[in-house]
Amino acid sequence: MSNKEERKAPVLRFKGFTDDWEQKELIDVLKQHITDGPHETPKIMKEGIPFISVEAIVNNKIDFKRKRGYISNEYNEKCNQKYKPQKNDVYLVKSGSTVGKTAIVETNIPFNIWSPLAALRPNNATSPYFLFYLLQTDNLQSQVINKSKGGTQPNLSMRLLEHFKIFVPNNIDYQTQIARLLINVDKIISLQQRKLDILRQLKKTYLSEMYCIKKLQNPKLRFLGFSTNWKKYQIKQLGKVITGSTPSTKHSEYYNNKDGIPWVTPTDIHQNITYSSARKISKKGQKIARIVPQNTILVTCIASIGKNTILGQMGSFNQQINGLIPDFKKYDLYFLFTQTEFWSLKMKQLASAGTMQIVNKKEFENIETFIPNLNEQQKIGSLFLQLDNCVSDTQKKITSFKQIKNFLLQNMFI
Repeated sequence: MSNKEERKAPVLRFKGFTDDWEQKELIDVLKQHITDGPHETPKIMKEGIPFISVEAIVNNKIDFKRKRGYISNEYNEKCNQKYKPQKNDVYLVKSGSTVGKTAIVETNIPFNIWSPLAALRPNNATSPYFLFYLLQTDNLQSQVINKSKGGTQPNLSMRLLEHFKIFVPNNIDYQTQIARLLINVDKIISLQQRKLDILRQLKKTYLSEMYCIKKLQNPKLRFLGFSTNWKKYQIKQLGKVITGSTPSTKHSEYYNNKDGIPWVTPTDIHQNITYSSARKISKKGQKIARIVPQNTILVTCIASIGKNTILGQMGSFNQQINGLIPDFKKYDLYFLFTQTEFWSLKMKQLASAGTMQIVNKKEFENIETFIPNLNEQQKIGSLFLQLDNCVSDTQKKITSFKQIKNFLLQNMFI
């Protein structure tokens, strides 16, 4: 027997619940056999009954905005003879690249599903949300992955799914308490995700309103007290432009991941400020590489155009990147960094004619941009720094709560 089979209780339990969990098959906690929607392709209409498939299952929820379209009332009635969705049914994607994704029906509004979704209806002794979260555990997900292999694409038999081994507490109140805790964690994640979406939209709006994009035109939205026209510059007028380089990888002594300084490639760029990299340049390598100071703006100009960052410490970078060392007496760092979004758009236009996206140093230096006086730059830069910090903090919270949820899923179930 494996350790999981021997264990009759989860690692974490609510106080007062001490009974062993019972091993069952999935069908034992269901009111009826697992079913699905029609296997033929229905006629999609502009109005009628919403019709969904796997693409509507997003973040363990049904997103009706991603519906396939609508089906007629007559066709819906035909579908209902096989399966009629009802509140608290649980769905599991049983075929395709997203096999294993789950959702629970939280509406009484009529709709119907296509065959790639398996519909599970819990019996009266099973909390619907307990079942919903049980299907998200590593134990169940690994069974889904293993049993759906074998064809050109993943496909899970509903009859096999019914015989999956599970452990459940017979006390439905206990099931409900576990589910309620996870529901609350999911609500926090959803609220933080909504906040993140709002912050991103706010930044997008401010970018379009507070930066001068078109020729000889001041931005629509300005801080009080600023009225002078923005002036046109080329990037080479904003500071010193340097193209990165790659010290020969044949000389291992040029690299030292323990004590070296960052050597940034586009794959290292994940944050607005980059402090580290997968490979680092040694002291010997620094004599070969092109070293730039902290607060150099790195702009990807080959292939991954749009991946830009601020170098958080002295470092180097490869030839896919151009670095701008700003003249800080005239230009605000974060104002320029935020403006790199518009530089990247222009670079993509320049690169679109070729088979591979590439903008050389000269083309990069000659890109035109509009800049206000330093005081207005600093005001704008400070605003976007605060916005980006809020976005980063919110992303960290989402990651943290997702980790909490995963910990609970693996430790409050068997």
